[in-house]
Amino acid sequence: MSTRVSSWQRFFFVSVTFLLLAFASGMADRNFAGPAKGAQPLAATPPMGWNDWDHYQCGFTAQDILANAQALVKTGLAARGYDTVTIDDCWMQKDRDAHGDLQVDPRHFPDGIEPVARAVHALGLKFGIYEDAGYATCGGFAGSGEPKGGGPDHFLQDARLFASWGVDYLKLDGCNLYVPKGSSEVDVYRKAYAAESAALKTVGRTIIFSESAPAYFQGNPEWYDVLSWIGGYGQLWREGDDMANYHAKRPGNPRFRSVLWNYAYNLPLGRFQKPGNWNDPDFVIGGDDGLSVTETRSNFALWSMMSAPLILSSDVARLSPEAVAILGNKAIIAVDQDALGRMATLVRRSPSMDILFKPLDGGDYAVAVLNRGADSIRVELRPADFGFATNPGCLLDAQDLWSGTKQSRATTLEAEIASHDTAIWHLHPASSCGRPGRTGTITMAATGRHRDIASYCLCLAAPGRIGSCAGIPEESWTVTANGALKSADGRCLSVVDGKPEMQACAPASRQAWTYTLVGNLVDNEDHECLSAGSPDGKADSLGIETCGHNLPNQIWSLPN
Repeated sequence: MSTRVSSWQRFFFVSVTFLLLAFASGMADRNFAGPAKGAQPLAATPPMGWNDWDHYQCGFTAQDILANAQALVKTGLAARGYDTVTIDDCWMQKDRDAHGDLQVDPRHFPDGIEPVARAVHALGLKFGIYEDAGYATCGGFAGSGEPKGGGPDHFLQDARLFASWGVDYLKLDGCNLYVPKGSSEVDVYRKAYAAESAALKTVGRTIIFSESAPAYFQGNPEWYDVLSWIGGYGQLWREGDDMANYHAKRPGNPRFRSVLWNYAYNLPLGRFQKPGNWNDPDFVIGGDDGLSVTETRSNFALWSMMSAPLILSSDVARLSPEAVAILGNKAIIAVDQDALGRMATLVRRSPSMDILFKPLDGGDYAVAVLNRGADSIRVELRPADFGFATNPGCLLDAQDLWSGTKQSRATTLEAEIASHDTAIWHLHPASSCGRPGRTGTITMAATGRHRDIASYCLCLAAPGRIGSCAGIPEESWTVTANGALKSADGRCLSVVDGKPEMQACAPASRQAWTYTLVGNLVDNEDHECLSAGSPDGKADSLGIETCGHNLPNQIWSLPN
């Protein structure tokens, strides 16, 4: 025991040293008990921080956790907003003690969790922990949920324990939930996450609640049901697959494909997000092994364009100065943390390129271009591409957020973009530009299981067909103020004799659509749904059909 205490004391003294740095950067003396009266709601901007899982999985120690907390301060990333240090799965034992309390695994935390939380707080940071809504975590350790076979859960008991340790952030996974015979799996998940939410509200401490329920329904119609209610219980939620992990035996294993896949399934879900409620496409792994410099830039820029939580998962002390500069880019962090909290619209998608457009608080905008291809590309973008009125007086003040280079009164944005890189700009339009329309693609998630953008995302084209995105003008739409879907050639998607057709735009109810939270486009006249696939069996055609329950061929993503 004396050896353990001595080892811990050494780390605690180092923590005190870093506390001085924290005070110098304005990070210390925070109120961890909760927001002041009249303050903004919890998680008004996307949470930022660090989590051990993607780099360490179960192979971490208390020293690893503290070393990464110290590195956040030393690198200056903490001062940029990465302020929450979270321990993931494997910290607990498989069995509870005689009182039903969770037991800390002494191999990871010989002195317990509470001293780690105190040391993290002493650095001016917040402290997060992991649990599971089931009877066991994904790693097979003690969960908070109802036991297998039924019985009382431990949500309130565990929440009280976490509060006593000084926990500020809880990640609740969704493995191993007991589903009684005759019960709905969706209802069981909702009951569990509602119980955790209620428990957290009773412990006298403000704890941000990260939920994983939607991820367990990805690819199923129930996914949209869970996404529709999950925001009522917590502040952020995982919707799908995990990011690819780092493995010490294969450190160079490419991981960018998982970045693209998580971006692909997250981007169409902007309708579920608002300040205090955040879609979470998993960790920022940029700077870690398996990603190049350009891929690190893309991971960070794309997450910021989506207003996604920026939660690093790497060995922070081993990040290169270049990676630290990328992840600490103040201007791009500001895009992520913008008060509007809006996810970017997909303006255009070609086989190798995505163009994103995001409104910012105060009337400015951010634009990003992702090069998914193997070769560099040249782009030239004009204000009309983003929905601004076509007139010669529409000029843009633009700043390249990587280089800091500024353009005044520009008519175009131009860039050469390397393979797997993402260009990103901040735009201030002239008053003559007016407000941009809701312009961009209308997409549908394909039912195939290939985890890549080309097979997952289909684009609606103005001739009245749905298919692979080609980046052509026919795939550009504007959602008008009265709910019409207007194509780039000035026509509107109409319903004629029970069939969708492109017609000249007119103020008629047959051209007005209601867009629901789950993603249905409902014809305002007959209250039926726009559907991919027509009665004649042509998969690339459109039809009007009775609205079903989360039918994949009736769920669309519109410009935000």
